[in-house]
Amino acid sequence: MSRTGYLTLMLAAAALVGAPDRASAQTYSPAKPHRQFVTISYDWLYTQPLHFAKYPVEQLVGREVSDAQFQSFDYQTRDGAITIDVLEFTRRGHGGGITVYPFGNSSGTTLALRGSLEDLPTIHVTFDGVGAPPPYDLVGARALDISAAVFVSDRSPGFGLGGHAFAGGGIGRIRNGTRDGDRYFFEGGGGVSSGPFGVELSVKFAFNRFDEPVRHQIITVPVTVRGTVSF
Repeated sequence: MSRTGYLTLMLAAAALVGAPDRASAQTYSPAKPHRQFVTISYDWLYTQPLHFAKYPVEQLVGREVSDAQFQSFDYQTRDGAITIDVLEFTRRGHGGGITVYPFGNSSGTTLALRGSLEDLPTIHVTFDGVGAPPPYDLVGARALDISAAVFVSDRSPGFGLGGHAFAGGGIGRIRNGTRDGDRYFFEGGGGVSSGPFGVELSVKFAFNRFDEPVRHQIITVPVTVRGTVSF
């Protein structure tokens, strides 16, 4: 073989060996999920009371109460002078809200600011006995809340399945026409999403405060399922 042919063969071999190295040096950039800035939700609430005997029953009668076992009423004062009957505490309610992500929501950690409107339970309580207060009614009350939360998201591009978790807290105003109040709350939860659509579950501990007929507080724990649309 001539010297020219030998050099040609060596260059061809080097080209074949170097080709995989050049291919492996190319970097792969996976598709990133679209950044979202706003989420709109419709909410279904199921609310439980917490420490109802103390908040608000004891505050309304002005003395300690205890559970009534095997009686036609629910509570009675320690001295037995007043009996208390909870005629109604509705569990189911509805609401809605808007969440804004000032820095966008894609994957990772971000800040979320939320404004929401939700139903409070309808409550009817009657009192009977010496020195009993008048019946207590909370009807048609709704809470307008604002809150801040930290979101941790792992979203997928397109309509792939993604998820997120969040925790935060806020304050609110309560309106029902006859008895207004204010509140503060803590909330946490998470959800799954596909593209712009999602489902979210949250648990809120809300401390609702009123001044009428006496200063009292009702602690509610709404468990909320939200249908969401984000863009």
